[in-house]
Amino acid sequence: MSARDLGPYAVLLVMGMGWGLSVPLAKIAVSTGHQPLGLIFWQEVVIVALLGAICVVRRRRLELGMQYWRLYVVIALCGAVLPDIFFYLAAARLPGGIMAIIISSVPLFSLPIALALGNETFAWRRVLGLSFGIAGILLLIGPDASLPERTMAAFIPVALLAPLLYATEGNLVAKWGTQGLDPMQAILGASLLGMVVTLPLALMTGQWINPMDGFAAAEGALVASAAIHGLVYAVYVWLVGRAGSVFAAQTSYLVTGCGVLWSMLLLHERYAIWVWVALGIMMIGIAMVQPRRSASRLAPVQPIGDDSLNS
Repeated sequence: MSARDLGPYAVLLVMGMGWGLSVPLAKIAVSTGHQPLGLIFWQEVVIVALLGAICVVRRRRLELGMQYWRLYVVIALCGAVLPDIFFYLAAARLPGGIMAIIISSVPLFSLPIALALGNETFAWRRVLGLSFGIAGILLLIGPDASLPERTMAAFIPVALLAPLLYATEGNLVAKWGTQGLDPMQAILGASLLGMVVTLPLALMTGQWINPMDGFAAAEGALVASAAIHGLVYAVYVWLVGRAGSVFAAQTSYLVTGCGVLWSMLLLHERYAIWVWVALGIMMIGIAMVQPRRSASRLAPVQPIGDDSLNS
């Protein structure tokens, strides 16, 4: 295999490491008592600045026509504001590695939603994969040695609401389409809407974060996490255009593994044997739930920098 052939695999690894790093960074961001709405607002600010700059370079403007607002609302609420509220609430109480495993369950939630919306066809192999995923989640809750404290088990259902909402967003976008917008335009519009929604809510609920009060590890982790998310998402779009959606989707496995490893390195976490068993079972389930290569081809996405994007 030539160095050119290894290129997409190297990009895939970097993506997994980047997105996986955002899990312990989120836990650091809530370590000083910052509440979700304040964190989400500043997270959206960073993403808007980053993706806005990328869209300017690519000469892709923000579309504000009425036909785009349903898309922005779905992505903003189901893909950012609501799931991030549950994610941050759970991250304040659960180990980072556990959060990384839970977030990997998005495909497990996506399958039944896709079947209900008619986005996917029924297959016993994928139903069996869903059963494996459920078994993995139950292992996290069940054995006495899985979690450092038994009271943490109550927050696993809270954490699971995040991948449920991510799966809902993905299926609604798949069914309704993006109205001709590319992914970064859609995320930019949704992030602007998320800023408008979370700013007054953060102020009214006392969750506002004033960056002038001091910039320490928690604030740095928030900025780093948001910047990594924006950059890695841009790379993801590029990789889909270069190597296809099926190849790029393999990053989900790396995100989970890297999230666990980063949490061990940065947060000094160690896990019981049942956590590793749960991780293995969930990876098997996710592999079975994923559609086969021939059935999961998406419409090709032009690579970033392709001249056709600027026409």
